[in-house]
Amino acid sequence: MKNLYIKLLPLLSAIILFTSCNKDYLVKEPIDLPSVSSFLKSEDELELAINGAYAKLWYSLEYNLPVEVHLDLASDIGYSRALTDFQFMGNGTVDASNPIIVGLWKNYYAGIQRANYILDNVGNIKEIKNQARVDQIVSEAKFLRAYFYYHLTEMFGDVPLVTKELTLEESYMNKTPKSEITDFILNDLEAAAQVLPLKYTKAEEIGRATKGIALALKSRIALFNNKWDVSSDAAKRVIDLSVYELEPDYASLYLKEKQLVSKEIMFMLHYKSGVQTHLGPKWVAPRMSSGFAGLIPTQSMIDSYLCLDGLTIDKSPDYDPAHPFDNRDPRLNYSCIVPGSIFNGYQYETHKDSVRCWNYNVTPAVRVTNQDATNAFASFSGYCWRKYSDIRDPSYLSLSETGIILMRYAEVLLNYAEAKIEANNIDQSVYDAINKLRDRVDMPLVTGGKSQEELRSIIRIERKSELAFEGLRLYDIRRWGIAENVLNGPLYGRIPRGLLSSAPVVDENGTPNYSNVSNRSEMRVIEQRVFDKNKNYLWPIPQFETDINSNLKQNNGY
Repeated sequence: MKNLYIKLLPLLSAIILFTSCNKDYLVKEPIDLPSVSSFLKSEDELELAINGAYAKLWYSLEYNLPVEVHLDLASDIGYSRALTDFQFMGNGTVDASNPIIVGLWKNYYAGIQRANYILDNVGNIKEIKNQARVDQIVSEAKFLRAYFYYHLTEMFGDVPLVTKELTLEESYMNKTPKSEITDFILNDLEAAAQVLPLKYTKAEEIGRATKGIALALKSRIALFNNKWDVSSDAAKRVIDLSVYELEPDYASLYLKEKQLVSKEIMFMLHYKSGVQTHLGPKWVAPRMSSGFAGLIPTQSMIDSYLCLDGLTIDKSPDYDPAHPFDNRDPRLNYSCIVPGSIFNGYQYETHKDSVRCWNYNVTPAVRVTNQDATNAFASFSGYCWRKYSDIRDPSYLSLSETGIILMRYAEVLLNYAEAKIEANNIDQSVYDAINKLRDRVDMPLVTGGKSQEELRSIIRIERKSELAFEGLRLYDIRRWGIAENVLNGPLYGRIPRGLLSSAPVVDENGTPNYSNVSNRSEMRVIEQRVFDKNKNYLWPIPQFETDINSNLKQNNGY
Protein backbone atom coordinates (compact mmCIF):
# COMPACT_ATOMS: atom_id res chain seq x y z
CA MET A 1 0.00 0.00 0.00
CA LYS A 2 3.06 2.21 -0.01
CA ASN A 3 2.58 2.98 -3.68
CA LEU A 4 -1.14 3.34 -3.16
CA TYR A 5 -0.54 5.94 -0.48
CA ILE A 6 1.79 7.92 -2.72
CA LYS A 7 -1.05 8.08 -5.22
CA LEU A 8 -3.38 9.49 -2.58
CA LEU A 9 -1.61 12.82 -2.30
CA PRO A 10 -2.48 14.41 -5.67
CA LEU A 11 -6.12 13.41 -5.34
CA LEU A 12 -6.73 15.32 -2.11
CA SER A 13 -7.55 18.53 -3.91
CA ALA A 14 -9.87 16.65 -6.26
CA ILE A 15 -11.92 15.16 -3.44
CA ILE A 16 -11.96 18.20 -1.18
CA LEU A 17 -15.17 19.39 -2.83
CA PHE A 18 -17.10 16.44 -1.46
CA THR A 19 -15.32 16.00 1.87
CA SER A 20 -15.59 19.45 3.43
CA CYS A 21 -18.71 21.11 2.06
CA ASN A 22 -20.99 19.89 4.84
CA LYS A 23 -20.29 19.87 8.54
CA ASP A 24 -22.95 17.22 9.19
CA TYR A 25 -21.21 13.93 8.41
CA LEU A 26 -24.40 11.92 8.64
CA VAL A 27 -25.95 14.32 6.14
CA LYS A 28 -23.83 12.94 3.32
CA GLU A 29 -21.89 15.42 1.31
CA PRO A 30 -22.20 16.54 -1.38
CA ILE A 31 -25.93 17.09 -1.73
CA ASP A 32 -26.09 19.01 -5.01
CA LEU A 33 -22.90 20.69 -6.21
CA PRO A 34 -22.14 21.37 -9.85
CA SER A 35 -18.45 20.53 -9.40
CA VAL A 36 -19.33 17.10 -8.11
CA SER A 37 -21.91 16.44 -10.80
CA SER A 38 -19.13 16.66 -13.38
CA PHE A 39 -16.89 14.23 -11.50
CA LEU A 40 -16.49 10.50 -12.06
CA LYS A 41 -16.84 10.55 -15.84
CA SER A 42 -13.75 8.47 -16.61
CA GLU A 43 -11.78 5.48 -15.37
CA ASP A 44 -8.99 7.80 -14.23
CA GLU A 45 -11.42 9.71 -12.02
CA LEU A 46 -12.71 6.40 -10.69
CA GLU A 47 -9.15 5.59 -9.58
CA LEU A 48 -8.96 8.93 -7.80
CA ALA A 49 -12.26 8.28 -6.06
CA ILE A 50 -11.32 4.83 -4.74
CA ASN A 51 -7.99 6.14 -3.51
CA GLY A 52 -9.91 8.80 -1.62
CA ALA A 53 -11.95 6.08 0.07
CA TYR A 54 -8.80 4.16 1.02
CA ALA A 55 -7.37 7.34 2.56
CA LYS A 56 -9.85 7.09 5.44
CA LEU A 57 -8.03 3.98 6.69
CA TRP A 58 -5.12 6.19 7.78
CA TYR A 59 -7.28 8.26 10.12
CA SER A 60 -5.19 9.05 13.20
CA LEU A 61 -6.31 9.68 16.75
CA GLU A 62 -2.86 10.92 17.75
CA TYR A 63 0.84 10.47 16.93
CA ASN A 64 -0.14 9.79 13.30
CA LEU A 65 -1.11 6.29 14.40
CA PRO A 66 -4.32 4.76 13.06
CA VAL A 67 -7.33 3.78 15.14
CA GLU A 68 -6.32 0.12 15.33
CA VAL A 69 -3.16 0.92 17.30
CA HIS A 70 -5.14 2.81 19.95
CA LEU A 71 -8.09 0.47 20.47
CA ASP A 72 -6.29 -2.03 22.71
CA LEU A 73 -5.29 0.86 24.96
CA ALA A 74 -8.95 1.26 25.95
CA SER A 75 -9.04 -2.39 27.01
CA ASP A 76 -7.61 -4.35 29.92
CA ILE A 77 -4.27 -4.98 28.22
CA GLY A 78 -3.13 -1.42 27.54
CA TYR A 79 -3.08 2.23 28.51
CA SER A 80 -2.42 5.57 26.80
CA ARG A 81 -0.69 8.03 29.10
CA ALA A 82 -0.82 11.34 27.23
CA LEU A 83 -4.08 11.19 25.27
CA THR A 84 -6.52 12.23 28.02
CA ASP A 85 -9.66 12.14 25.89
CA PHE A 86 -8.84 8.54 24.99
CA GLN A 87 -8.35 7.59 28.66
CA PHE A 88 -12.03 8.39 29.25
CA MET A 89 -12.93 5.71 26.70
CA GLY A 90 -11.04 3.08 28.65
CA ASN A 91 -11.95 4.06 32.19
CA GLY A 92 -15.72 4.16 31.67
CA THR A 93 -16.25 7.92 31.92
CA VAL A 94 -16.59 8.76 28.22
CA ASP A 95 -19.44 11.08 27.27
CA ALA A 96 -21.14 12.02 24.02
CA SER A 97 -19.03 15.18 23.58
CA ASN A 98 -15.69 13.38 23.66
CA PRO A 99 -13.74 14.66 20.63
CA ILE A 100 -12.37 11.22 19.82
CA ILE A 101 -15.89 9.81 19.62
CA VAL A 102 -16.82 12.68 17.32
CA GLY A 103 -13.76 12.15 15.13
CA LEU A 104 -14.31 8.42 14.74
CA TRP A 105 -17.94 8.88 13.76
CA LYS A 106 -17.09 11.58 11.22
CA ASN A 107 -14.22 9.67 9.69
CA TYR A 108 -16.06 6.40 9.15
CA TYR A 109 -19.16 8.04 7.73
CA ALA A 110 -16.97 10.14 5.43
CA GLY A 111 -15.35 6.91 4.24
CA ILE A 112 -18.78 5.34 3.71
CA GLN A 113 -19.84 8.42 1.75
CA ARG A 114 -16.82 8.09 -0.52
CA ALA A 115 -17.59 4.44 -1.17
CA ASN A 116 -21.26 5.23 -1.81
CA TYR A 117 -20.29 7.99 -4.22
CA ILE A 118 -18.41 5.46 -6.32
CA LEU A 119 -21.23 2.92 -6.23
CA ASP A 120 -23.84 5.55 -7.12
CA ASN A 121 -21.90 7.20 -9.93
CA VAL A 122 -19.85 4.48 -11.60
CA GLY A 123 -22.61 4.20 -14.20
CA ASN A 124 -21.77 7.71 -15.39
CA ILE A 125 -18.61 6.49 -17.10
CA LYS A 126 -19.56 6.36 -20.77
CA GLU A 127 -16.48 4.86 -22.36
CA ILE A 128 -15.05 1.97 -20.34
CA LYS A 129 -11.85 0.51 -21.71
CA ASN A 130 -11.17 -1.93 -18.87
CA GLN A 131 -14.43 -3.33 -17.50
CA ALA A 132 -12.59 -5.77 -15.24
CA ARG A 133 -10.78 -2.91 -13.51
CA VAL A 134 -14.03 -0.98 -13.06
CA ASP A 135 -15.68 -4.04 -11.55
CA GLN A 136 -12.72 -4.48 -9.24
CA ILE A 137 -12.93 -0.89 -8.01
CA VAL A 138 -16.64 -1.32 -7.32
CA SER A 139 -15.75 -4.38 -5.22
CA GLU A 140 -13.04 -2.44 -3.41
CA ALA A 141 -15.63 0.22 -2.56
CA LYS A 142 -17.93 -2.45 -1.13
CA PHE A 143 -15.06 -3.85 0.92
CA LEU A 144 -14.12 -0.44 2.33
CA ARG A 145 -17.72 0.39 3.18
CA ALA A 146 -17.93 -2.93 5.04
CA TYR A 147 -14.69 -2.18 6.91
CA PHE A 148 -15.92 1.22 8.04
CA TYR A 149 -19.26 -0.22 9.15
CA TYR A 150 -17.45 -2.98 11.01
CA HIS A 151 -15.80 -0.37 13.23
CA LEU A 152 -18.95 1.74 13.61
CA THR A 153 -21.10 -1.18 14.71
CA GLU A 154 -18.50 -2.54 17.12
CA MET A 155 -18.03 0.90 18.66
CA PHE A 156 -21.61 2.21 18.67
CA GLY A 157 -23.91 -0.77 17.99
CA ASP A 158 -27.00 0.24 16.00
CA VAL A 159 -26.19 3.11 13.63
CA PRO A 160 -27.78 4.52 10.47
CA LEU A 161 -27.16 2.31 7.44
CA VAL A 162 -26.37 4.65 4.56
CA THR A 163 -26.09 2.83 1.24
CA LYS A 164 -26.42 5.72 -1.19
CA GLU A 165 -25.93 9.45 -1.43
CA LEU A 166 -28.58 11.24 0.57
CA THR A 167 -30.58 14.37 0.01
CA LEU A 168 -30.99 16.73 2.94
CA GLU A 169 -34.48 15.39 3.59
CA GLU A 170 -33.28 11.78 3.58
CA SER A 171 -30.43 12.41 5.99
CA TYR A 172 -32.51 12.46 9.17
CA MET A 173 -32.29 8.72 9.60
CA ASN A 174 -33.17 6.32 12.36
CA LYS A 175 -30.75 3.73 13.61
CA THR A 176 -30.55 0.46 11.75
CA PRO A 177 -30.20 -2.64 13.94
CA LYS A 178 -26.67 -3.95 14.04
CA SER A 179 -27.93 -7.34 12.87
CA GLU A 180 -29.28 -5.82 9.65
CA ILE A 181 -26.06 -3.91 9.00
CA THR A 182 -24.08 -7.08 9.62
CA ASP A 183 -26.11 -9.04 7.08
CA PHE A 184 -25.74 -6.22 4.57
CA ILE A 185 -21.95 -5.94 4.83
CA LEU A 186 -21.46 -9.71 4.89
CA ASN A 187 -23.33 -9.88 1.58
CA ASP A 188 -21.20 -7.03 0.23
CA LEU A 189 -18.01 -8.83 1.25
CA GLU A 190 -19.14 -12.03 -0.40
CA ALA A 191 -19.92 -10.15 -3.60
CA ALA A 192 -16.55 -8.40 -3.44
CA ALA A 193 -14.70 -11.67 -2.88
CA GLN A 194 -16.19 -13.06 -6.08
CA VAL A 195 -14.55 -10.28 -8.12
CA LEU A 196 -11.37 -9.25 -6.32
CA PRO A 197 -8.10 -10.89 -7.44
CA LEU A 198 -6.08 -13.34 -5.38
CA LYS A 199 -3.12 -10.97 -5.39
CA TYR A 200 -1.59 -8.09 -7.29
CA THR A 201 1.52 -8.02 -9.41
CA LYS A 202 1.74 -4.32 -10.26
CA ALA A 203 3.64 -2.30 -7.67
CA GLU A 204 1.06 0.50 -7.65
CA GLU A 205 -1.69 -1.94 -6.68
CA ILE A 206 0.04 -3.67 -3.78
CA GLY A 207 -1.97 -3.07 -0.61
CA ARG A 208 -5.44 -2.97 -2.13
CA ALA A 209 -8.20 -5.34 -1.09
CA THR A 210 -8.01 -8.88 -2.45
CA LYS A 211 -10.28 -11.93 -2.40
CA GLY A 212 -8.51 -13.25 0.72
CA ILE A 213 -8.76 -9.93 2.55
CA ALA A 214 -12.49 -9.65 1.84
CA LEU A 215 -13.06 -13.20 3.09
CA ALA A 216 -10.91 -12.58 6.17
CA LEU A 217 -12.99 -9.53 7.07
CA LYS A 218 -16.15 -11.54 6.45
CA SER A 219 -14.88 -14.20 8.85
CA ARG A 220 -14.06 -11.60 11.51
CA ILE A 221 -17.40 -9.80 11.28
CA ALA A 222 -19.36 -13.05 11.28
CA LEU A 223 -17.43 -14.28 14.33
CA PHE A 224 -18.06 -11.03 16.20
CA ASN A 225 -21.79 -11.45 15.53
CA ASN A 226 -22.10 -15.12 16.51
CA LYS A 227 -22.53 -16.37 12.95
CA TRP A 228 -20.30 -19.36 13.56
CA ASP A 229 -20.84 -21.29 10.33
CA VAL A 230 -20.45 -18.18 8.18
CA SER A 231 -17.23 -17.28 9.98
CA SER A 232 -15.63 -20.71 9.78
CA ASP A 233 -16.64 -21.09 6.12
CA ALA A 234 -15.07 -17.75 5.16
CA ALA A 235 -11.91 -18.52 7.12
CA LYS A 236 -11.66 -21.99 5.55
CA ARG A 237 -11.90 -20.44 2.11
CA VAL A 238 -8.98 -18.14 2.96
CA ILE A 239 -6.98 -21.15 4.14
CA ASP A 240 -7.82 -23.07 0.97
CA LEU A 241 -6.57 -20.23 -1.24
CA SER A 242 -3.02 -21.35 -0.35
CA VAL A 243 -1.85 -17.77 -0.73
CA TYR A 244 -1.02 -17.08 2.93
CA GLU A 245 1.13 -18.82 5.52
CA LEU A 246 2.57 -18.08 8.95
CA GLU A 247 5.98 -16.47 9.06
CA PRO A 248 8.48 -18.71 10.86
CA ASP A 249 9.73 -15.75 12.91
CA TYR A 250 6.93 -14.02 14.85
CA ALA A 251 9.11 -10.97 15.61
CA SER A 252 9.71 -10.32 11.91
CA LEU A 253 6.09 -9.24 11.47
CA TYR A 254 6.90 -5.85 13.00
CA LEU A 255 10.12 -5.11 11.10
CA LYS A 256 9.72 -2.99 7.98
CA GLU A 257 12.06 -4.94 5.71
CA LYS A 258 10.39 -8.23 6.63
CA GLN A 259 6.86 -6.90 6.31
CA LEU A 260 7.25 -6.12 2.63
CA VAL A 261 7.81 -9.79 1.75
CA SER A 262 5.61 -11.39 4.41
CA LYS A 263 3.15 -14.10 3.38
CA GLU A 264 1.31 -13.75 6.69
CA ILE A 265 0.44 -10.06 6.57
CA MET A 266 -2.73 -9.72 4.53
CA PHE A 267 -3.77 -6.09 4.92
CA MET A 268 -1.50 -3.35 6.18
CA LEU A 269 -1.15 0.42 6.18
CA HIS A 270 2.14 1.29 4.51
CA TYR A 271 4.23 4.36 5.28
CA LYS A 272 7.02 6.11 3.42
CA SER A 273 9.35 8.93 4.36
CA GLY A 274 8.37 12.14 2.64
CA VAL A 275 4.80 10.93 2.12
CA GLN A 276 3.39 9.63 5.38
CA THR A 277 5.13 8.37 8.52
CA HIS A 278 4.11 7.76 12.11
CA LEU A 279 5.48 8.26 15.63
CA GLY A 280 4.95 4.70 16.83
CA PRO A 281 8.51 4.07 18.06
CA LYS A 282 8.59 7.43 19.83
CA TRP A 283 5.50 6.62 21.85
CA VAL A 284 6.09 2.94 22.62
CA ALA A 285 9.87 2.83 23.07
CA PRO A 286 11.53 3.11 26.53
CA ARG A 287 13.01 6.34 27.83
CA MET A 288 16.56 5.05 27.48
CA SER A 289 15.96 4.86 23.73
CA SER A 290 14.61 8.44 23.63
CA GLY A 291 11.05 7.12 23.55
CA PHE A 292 8.14 8.46 25.58
CA ALA A 293 6.86 5.07 26.87
CA GLY A 294 3.36 6.54 26.62
CA LEU A 295 1.48 3.63 25.01
CA ILE A 296 2.04 0.67 27.31
CA PRO A 297 0.92 -2.85 28.23
CA THR A 298 -0.52 -3.50 31.68
CA GLN A 299 0.50 -5.91 34.42
CA SER A 300 -2.58 -7.93 33.51
CA MET A 301 -1.29 -8.37 29.96
CA ILE A 302 2.12 -9.53 31.18
CA ASP A 303 0.71 -12.03 33.66
CA SER A 304 -1.69 -13.59 31.16
CA TYR A 305 1.06 -15.14 29.02
CA LEU A 306 1.40 -18.88 29.62
CA CYS A 307 4.50 -20.65 30.82
CA LEU A 308 6.51 -22.83 28.46
CA ASP A 309 4.66 -25.91 29.67
CA GLY A 310 1.39 -24.44 28.37
CA LEU A 311 -0.04 -23.70 31.82
CA THR A 312 -1.06 -20.37 33.33
CA ILE A 313 1.40 -18.88 35.80
CA ASP A 314 -0.73 -19.82 38.81
CA LYS A 315 -0.71 -23.49 37.82
CA SER A 316 2.73 -23.99 36.30
CA PRO A 317 5.69 -25.33 38.31
CA ASP A 318 7.87 -23.42 35.84
CA TYR A 319 6.75 -20.06 37.22
CA ASP A 320 9.12 -18.44 39.71
CA PRO A 321 7.89 -15.17 41.31
CA ALA A 322 11.54 -14.15 41.79
CA HIS A 323 12.12 -14.49 38.01
CA PRO A 324 8.63 -13.89 36.60
CA PHE A 325 9.64 -13.42 32.97
CA ASP A 326 11.57 -16.68 32.64
CA ASN A 327 10.05 -19.83 31.12
CA ARG A 328 7.21 -17.92 29.48
CA ASP A 329 5.49 -18.04 26.10
CA PRO A 330 8.03 -16.44 23.72
CA ARG A 331 5.33 -14.05 22.52
CA LEU A 332 5.71 -12.21 25.83
CA ASN A 333 9.13 -10.98 24.77
CA TYR A 334 8.20 -10.67 21.10
CA SER A 335 5.31 -8.35 21.99
CA CYS A 336 6.51 -6.58 25.15
CA ILE A 337 9.69 -5.17 26.65
CA VAL A 338 10.05 -6.53 30.18
CA PRO A 339 12.57 -5.75 32.95
CA GLY A 340 15.84 -7.58 32.48
CA SER A 341 15.67 -7.57 28.69
CA ILE A 342 17.83 -5.61 26.25
CA PHE A 343 16.30 -3.03 23.94
CA ASN A 344 18.17 -0.86 21.46
CA GLY A 345 21.44 -1.66 23.19
CA TYR A 346 20.32 -0.69 26.70
CA GLN A 347 19.42 -2.77 29.70
CA TYR A 348 15.72 -2.31 30.35
CA GLU A 349 14.97 -2.10 34.06
CA THR A 350 12.11 -0.28 35.76
CA HIS A 351 12.78 -1.10 39.42
CA LYS A 352 12.86 2.35 41.01
CA ASP A 353 16.12 1.61 42.84
CA SER A 354 17.90 0.76 39.59
CA VAL A 355 19.03 4.32 39.05
CA ARG A 356 21.80 3.19 36.70
CA CYS A 357 21.72 0.62 33.88
CA TRP A 358 24.06 -0.85 31.28
CA ASN A 359 24.69 0.77 27.93
CA TYR A 360 25.82 -1.99 25.56
CA ASN A 361 26.15 0.32 22.58
CA VAL A 362 29.80 0.93 23.48
CA THR A 363 32.66 -1.48 24.12
CA PRO A 364 33.21 -2.14 26.90
CA ALA A 365 29.68 -1.56 28.20
CA VAL A 366 29.26 1.28 30.69
CA ARG A 367 26.79 2.18 33.43
CA VAL A 368 24.60 5.22 32.74
CA THR A 369 21.71 7.02 34.40
CA ASN A 370 18.61 4.87 33.98
CA GLN A 371 15.80 7.03 32.63
CA ASP A 372 13.39 4.07 32.71
CA ALA A 373 13.59 4.11 36.50
CA THR A 374 14.16 7.76 37.29
CA ASN A 375 12.16 9.74 34.72
CA ALA A 376 8.74 10.80 35.98
CA PHE A 377 7.22 9.88 32.62
CA ALA A 378 8.82 6.48 32.25
CA SER A 379 6.37 3.64 31.66
CA PHE A 380 3.63 3.84 34.27
CA SER A 381 3.25 0.05 34.23
CA GLY A 382 6.94 -0.79 34.13
CA TYR A 383 6.61 -2.38 30.68
CA CYS A 384 6.66 -1.24 27.07
CA TRP A 385 5.34 -2.64 23.81
CA ARG A 386 7.96 -4.16 21.56
CA LYS A 387 5.57 -4.24 18.62
CA TYR A 388 6.01 -1.13 16.45
CA SER A 389 9.05 -0.06 18.51
CA ASP A 390 11.54 -0.78 15.71
CA ILE A 391 14.20 1.97 15.73
CA ARG A 392 16.64 2.17 12.82
CA ASP A 393 18.17 5.51 13.69
CA PRO A 394 17.20 8.46 15.91
CA SER A 395 15.05 10.04 13.19
CA TYR A 396 13.02 6.85 12.81
CA LEU A 397 11.52 7.43 16.25
CA SER A 398 9.27 10.10 14.80
CA LEU A 399 9.44 9.16 11.13
CA SER A 400 8.64 5.46 11.20
CA GLU A 401 7.92 3.61 8.00
CA THR A 402 6.98 0.37 9.77
CA GLY A 403 3.61 -0.80 8.47
CA ILE A 404 0.58 -1.05 10.76
CA ILE A 405 -1.06 -4.45 10.42
CA LEU A 406 -4.83 -4.55 9.98
CA MET A 407 -5.21 -8.26 9.18
CA ARG A 408 -2.90 -11.25 9.16
CA TYR A 409 -3.24 -14.94 8.53
CA ALA A 410 -2.81 -15.87 12.21
CA GLU A 411 -6.13 -14.20 12.97
CA VAL A 412 -7.84 -16.18 10.22
CA LEU A 413 -6.69 -19.41 11.89
CA LEU A 414 -7.96 -18.17 15.25
CA ASN A 415 -11.28 -17.10 13.74
CA TYR A 416 -11.71 -20.51 12.15
CA ALA A 417 -10.94 -22.37 15.37
CA GLU A 418 -13.14 -20.20 17.58
CA ALA A 419 -16.11 -20.34 15.23
CA LYS A 420 -15.89 -24.13 15.07
CA ILE A 421 -15.57 -24.35 18.86
CA GLU A 422 -18.58 -22.11 19.49
CA ALA A 423 -20.64 -24.10 16.99
CA ASN A 424 -19.52 -27.23 18.89
CA ASN A 425 -18.31 -28.58 15.57
CA ILE A 426 -14.97 -29.66 16.97
CA ASP A 427 -12.72 -31.79 14.79
CA GLN A 428 -9.02 -32.20 14.10
CA SER A 429 -8.96 -29.03 11.98
CA VAL A 430 -9.61 -26.97 15.13
CA TYR A 431 -6.56 -28.42 16.84
CA ASP A 432 -4.50 -28.00 13.68
CA ALA A 433 -5.34 -24.30 13.41
CA ILE A 434 -4.39 -23.58 17.03
CA ASN A 435 -1.29 -25.75 16.91
CA LYS A 436 0.11 -23.99 13.86
CA LEU A 437 0.35 -20.85 15.99
CA ARG A 438 1.76 -22.66 19.00
CA ASP A 439 4.29 -24.62 16.97
CA ARG A 440 5.59 -21.38 15.46
CA VAL A 441 6.73 -20.18 18.91
CA ASP A 442 7.66 -23.62 20.32
CA MET A 443 4.73 -23.79 22.73
CA PRO A 444 3.22 -27.19 23.62
CA LEU A 445 0.65 -28.41 21.14
CA VAL A 446 -2.96 -28.79 22.24
CA THR A 447 -3.84 -32.46 22.45
CA GLY A 448 -7.18 -33.95 21.41
CA GLY A 449 -10.16 -34.84 23.53
CA LYS A 450 -10.79 -31.37 24.96
CA SER A 451 -14.28 -30.22 25.86
CA GLN A 452 -15.91 -27.19 24.31
CA GLU A 453 -15.31 -25.24 27.53
CA GLU A 454 -11.63 -26.21 27.63
CA LEU A 455 -11.11 -25.22 24.01
CA ARG A 456 -12.98 -21.95 24.53
CA SER A 457 -10.50 -21.07 27.28
CA ILE A 458 -7.55 -22.09 25.11
CA ILE A 459 -8.67 -20.01 22.13
CA ARG A 460 -9.37 -16.90 24.23
CA ILE A 461 -5.95 -16.99 25.85
CA GLU A 462 -4.38 -17.69 22.46
CA ARG A 463 -6.07 -14.66 20.89
CA LYS A 464 -4.89 -12.47 23.75
CA SER A 465 -1.29 -13.65 23.42
CA GLU A 466 -1.09 -13.77 19.62
CA LEU A 467 -2.91 -10.54 18.74
CA ALA A 468 -1.93 -8.21 21.58
CA PHE A 469 -1.73 -4.54 20.55
CA GLU A 470 -3.30 -5.22 17.15
CA GLY A 471 -6.68 -3.58 17.74
CA LEU A 472 -8.91 -6.58 18.46
CA ARG A 473 -8.86 -6.95 22.24
CA LEU A 474 -11.51 -4.33 23.06
CA TYR A 475 -13.97 -5.89 20.65
CA ASP A 476 -13.13 -9.37 21.98
CA ILE A 477 -13.90 -8.59 25.61
CA ARG A 478 -17.11 -6.86 24.60
CA ARG A 479 -18.42 -9.73 22.48
CA TRP A 480 -17.44 -12.32 25.11
CA GLY A 481 -19.35 -10.33 27.73
CA ILE A 482 -16.34 -10.08 30.06
CA ALA A 483 -15.64 -6.35 29.74
CA GLU A 484 -17.67 -5.73 32.91
CA ASN A 485 -15.19 -7.93 34.78
CA VAL A 486 -11.87 -6.89 33.25
CA LEU A 487 -12.54 -3.14 32.97
CA ASN A 488 -13.72 -2.62 36.55
CA GLY A 489 -11.40 -1.57 39.38
CA PRO A 490 -7.73 -0.64 39.47
CA LEU A 491 -5.56 -0.81 36.36
CA TYR A 492 -2.28 -2.18 37.64
CA GLY A 493 1.36 -1.72 36.78
CA ARG A 494 4.29 -3.48 38.43
CA ILE A 495 5.37 -3.02 42.04
CA PRO A 496 7.77 -0.07 41.71
CA ARG A 497 10.40 -1.53 44.07
CA GLY A 498 9.76 -5.23 43.95
CA LEU A 499 7.93 -8.16 42.41
CA LEU A 500 4.71 -9.95 43.16
CA SER A 501 5.09 -12.33 46.09
CA SER A 502 3.14 -15.01 44.24
CA ALA A 503 1.27 -15.60 41.02
CA PRO A 504 -2.23 -14.14 40.73
CA VAL A 505 -5.11 -16.49 40.01
CA VAL A 506 -5.68 -16.60 36.25
CA ASP A 507 -9.20 -17.42 35.09
CA GLU A 508 -10.41 -19.32 32.04
CA ASN A 509 -10.22 -16.16 29.91
CA GLY A 510 -6.60 -15.49 30.82
CA THR A 511 -7.49 -12.66 33.21
CA PRO A 512 -5.34 -12.35 36.37
CA ASN A 513 -6.96 -11.64 39.73
CA TYR A 514 -4.56 -10.23 42.33
CA SER A 515 -6.72 -10.60 45.43
CA ASN A 516 -4.66 -13.59 46.60
CA VAL A 517 -1.29 -11.79 46.23
CA SER A 518 -0.09 -10.73 49.67
CA ASN A 519 1.74 -7.59 48.49
CA ARG A 520 -0.77 -6.44 45.87
CA SER A 521 -1.19 -3.18 47.81
CA GLU A 522 2.32 -2.26 46.63
CA MET A 523 1.35 -2.51 42.96
CA ARG A 524 1.17 0.75 41.07
CA VAL A 525 -2.40 1.79 40.34
CA ILE A 526 -2.30 3.57 36.99
CA GLU A 527 -5.96 4.55 37.16
CA GLN A 528 -9.25 3.46 38.65
CA ARG A 529 -11.64 2.17 36.04
CA VAL A 530 -15.41 1.77 36.19
CA PHE A 531 -17.67 -0.19 33.89
CA ASP A 532 -21.44 0.03 33.83
CA LYS A 533 -22.67 -3.09 32.06
CA ASN A 534 -25.90 -1.27 31.18
CA LYS A 535 -24.11 1.25 28.97
CA ASN A 536 -20.35 0.76 28.58
CA TYR A 537 -20.52 -2.13 26.13
CA LEU A 538 -21.09 0.62 23.58
CA TRP A 539 -19.75 4.14 23.22
CA PRO A 540 -22.14 7.11 23.01
CA ILE A 541 -23.25 8.51 19.69
CA PRO A 542 -21.78 12.02 19.27
CA GLN A 543 -23.97 14.65 20.87
CA PHE A 544 -23.95 16.90 17.82
CA GLU A 545 -25.51 14.10 15.75
CA THR A 546 -28.41 13.51 18.15
CA ASP A 547 -28.89 17.28 18.51
CA ILE A 548 -29.45 17.83 14.80
CA ASN A 549 -31.29 14.58 14.13
CA SER A 550 -34.12 13.85 16.55
CA ASN A 551 -34.65 10.47 14.89
CA LEU A 552 -31.21 9.33 16.03
CA LYS A 553 -31.59 8.04 19.57
CA GLN A 554 -28.69 8.08 21.99
CA ASN A 555 -27.30 4.79 23.30
CA ASN A 556 -28.58 3.73 26.71
CA GLY A 557 -27.07 5.47 29.71
CA TYR A 558 -25.52 8.46 27.95
